Amino acid sequence: MKIIKPIDIAHFFAIGINYKKADASIRGQFAICNEGYQRILELAPAYNIDSLFVLSTCNRTEIYGFAPNSDLLIDLLCTQTKGDSETFAELAYSKNGAKAVEHLFNVGAGLDSQILGDYEITGQLKQVIKLSKAHGMLNSFLERLVNNVLQSSKTVKNETKLSGGTVSVSFAAIQYIKRHVEINHATKILLVGTGKIGRNTCKNLVDYLKTSNVTLINRSEDKAAQLAAELGLKCAPLCDLDDHIKTSDIILVASNACEPVVLASHLVNCGEKLIIDLSVPYNVEEFAATLPNITLVNVDMLSKLNDETLKAREAEKPKAQEIIAIQMDGFMDWYTMSKNAPALNAIKTKLSQIYQQQETSLYRNSVRSIFVDEKKIQCVVKMAANKMRRDNLQGCYYLEAINEFMATA
Repeated sequence: MKIIKPIDIAHFFAIGINYKKADASIRGQFAICNEGYQRILELAPAYNIDSLFVLSTCNRTEIYGFAPNSDLLIDLLCTQTKGDSETFAELAYSKNGAKAVEHLFNVGAGLDSQILGDYEITGQLKQVIKLSKAHGMLNSFLERLVNNVLQSSKTVKNETKLSGGTVSVSFAAIQYIKRHVEINHATKILLVGTGKIGRNTCKNLVDYLKTSNVTLINRSEDKAAQLAAELGLKCAPLCDLDDHIKTSDIILVASNACEPVVLASHLVNCGEKLIIDLSVPYNVEEFAATLPNITLVNVDMLSKLNDETLKAREAEKPKAQEIIAIQMDGFMDWYTMSKNAPALNAIKTKLSQIYQQQETSLYRNSVRSIFVDEKKIQCVVKMAANKMRRDNLQGCYYLEAINEFMATA
């Protein structure tokens, strides 16, 4: 029979880099592509890690998991990055135990996003959790934690205005276009990449710019064709990318490639263009910004846009933090109970043995007596559980619970 070891929160880590200390060019060195996610999960057992997930977005790259020490998680993560583990460790924040739990709650609610309240993080979190679970790399602690984080995020969204208005990286791109380009029916827009961010950007183009002169290109042509049909737009195969880059006035890139897909060579002598790169790592070659008539904007530039909606969101932070504190307390209570489950089961077993040994009279063998004493056992076990949770102790309550039961027997 397999022995399940109690989960020790002291070995739970949240380690990562984000926009606060690393710009997009640095974050790009540690971005994880789809194949990288798979490989990390496959390599994890060799690093003595049996439960983890990785969150890699335009804002951050983080690894959450149980390990003997944080260095193992960093080394595992960096097997799939261009950047090395020494550079990552130098820039990274490392939290463990309850601090790591709190960090994930804040990330899930959008409190730690580059654009405050950006709700796109929840979809990204669900996706990576699904992948870890499919690989058997999600223990009960992590699964329960993420479920609580998603519930907390939903409550924050419904009961506060932290995600009120329309502000996200994809919408910030639309704001930038509106402020810097005069759009008319002849303005040609090219969107490269129709994943989650690309899809949101595409809908914002239609809704807020009131244009349908948009061409979609995606590595998976079916995905682009489906979105184009849904919104009444055009699509083109990837092999036609070069031609559409040359003829478009505005180019938005939201692909998830490990290397640039829009090169400076595509843009030479192509006239005036606005290019917005929503990808991390950059999917537009940085040298393109030096070409005449080319304006290149990245996610870090977009996040600095001043907006009244963001000011209103700042005022909602205390309410969101209160919700998170309540949700986190509930999770920590669950963890304490699960950690103490072996001790509580031992107490219950011992009390049942004592009760059975005392069954000497006909009355003791009656159904009513068994019911009453079962209730008494449950009551004593519950009292012990409350004391364990309050004082974070186990052993001393074993004898105390037995004494309490005997005193009322």
